[in-house]
Formats: sequence, C-alpha cells, structure tokens
Amino acid sequence: MKLLGVVLIVFGVVALIYQGVTFLIPNTTDFGLFSITLSDQYSIPLSPIVGGMALIAGILLVLSSRHRR
Repeated sequence: MKLLGVVLIVFGVVALIYQGVTFLIPNTTDFGLFSITLSDQYSIPLSPIVGGMALIAGILLVLSSRHRR
C-alpha cells in the first residue's frame, strides 16, 4: 500500500505541474518518388482536481500504512 501511495503522490504532483499530456503521431503519405510526413498533435487535458485527489489519496495511503505498524 505504501508503494501505491508513493506512485499516487508522484502522479498527483506531475498532473498538477503539467496539467495534461501532449503527443505527436506521424502520418506519412507516398506520392511515387516523393513522400510527405506530417505530424498530428493530440493532447489529453488533466484537471487539477484529478491531480489534487491523487495527491491526497497518496498521502492518506502512505500515512495509513505507517500507522498500521
């Protein structure tokens, strides 16, 4: 449980800092001797609420695993 808590804390901090994920998908078209490569940009926005909830849940998991011992 402690490991899951640490992972949630890291995910929460990263989600609060970056607030989304952006990635490129290359698309290549061939015209005989020529080829054209274009990249399509996609983004997945992450709400700060998701990052905050993950951070709080991670802290609670770490603290509850420490309390059990």
